[in-house]
Amino acid sequence: MSFSVEGKTAIVTGAACGIGLAIAQHLVGKGANVMFVDMDEAKLEAEIGDAARAEGQIRMFTGDLREKLTVTNLLSATVDAFDRIDILVNASRQIALSDPLNPDEDQVEAMLHQNLLASLRVSQLTAKRMIAMAAKAGREGSIGSIVNISSIAAHRAQPELLGYSIACAAQDQMTRSLAVALAPKGIRVNSIAMGSVLSASLQSVLRDHPDFRERITAATPLGRVAEASELVETVQYLASDASGFMTGQVIALDGGRGLMDPVQIPAH
Repeated sequence: MSFSVEGKTAIVTGAACGIGLAIAQHLVGKGANVMFVDMDEAKLEAEIGDAARAEGQIRMFTGDLREKLTVTNLLSATVDAFDRIDILVNASRQIALSDPLNPDEDQVEAMLHQNLLASLRVSQLTAKRMIAMAAKAGREGSIGSIVNISSIAAHRAQPELLGYSIACAAQDQMTRSLAVALAPKGIRVNSIAMGSVLSASLQSVLRDHPDFRERITAATPLGRVAEASELVETVQYLASDASGFMTGQVIALDGGRGLMDPVQIPAH
């Protein structure tokens, strides 16, 4: 089986910064056509505006993916640009602290809308488009791969991350459920649960709390915080034919941190 994604078309959400940007840029470097998607138009323009206007392997799309019409427009724009959709990477995610004893500030609803429902709707509509396009072209067998970016917070109890943790746990179950539903259609669905990886949100936390880095590294058997670039090869593996018999899996990429006793720091 091949690790190649050359010539395939990928949609990467949350692609204006951090993990999403690293993934999208990596896939471009490996020969894929990539639609960079984000709500932050200014950041997206600053990162890839010139490349998108050159109309090579890169395009960009801005909008709120919690709205169905936005997702429909995204899929149409991707097909118009590249004629097909092979890969979806749901890398858009937000972290908000919770007051677990205050129902007005527990962030559960906000985190579910942002980190679960948006990814779910994008996945559902993308899968439908993949299936329809494969049927029209007469393609059978493997027709697509969906990769979700989650967190080890899904199985670690940190009260201040109540809303985020619940959304991550729900997203992991979404991965499993969609994997079973879409397997007969030729679409695989897997997830990467991050921990000790330098996402944009973790960078923000470390700016406000520099002491957290030492606490994170102490709780990580490999003894360091990983760069975003260290996650991208795993995404490529899950998106490529090399993982053709893998679906419904949540792979921890955390330097071994999930093997140790929890520490009370954000579980990015």
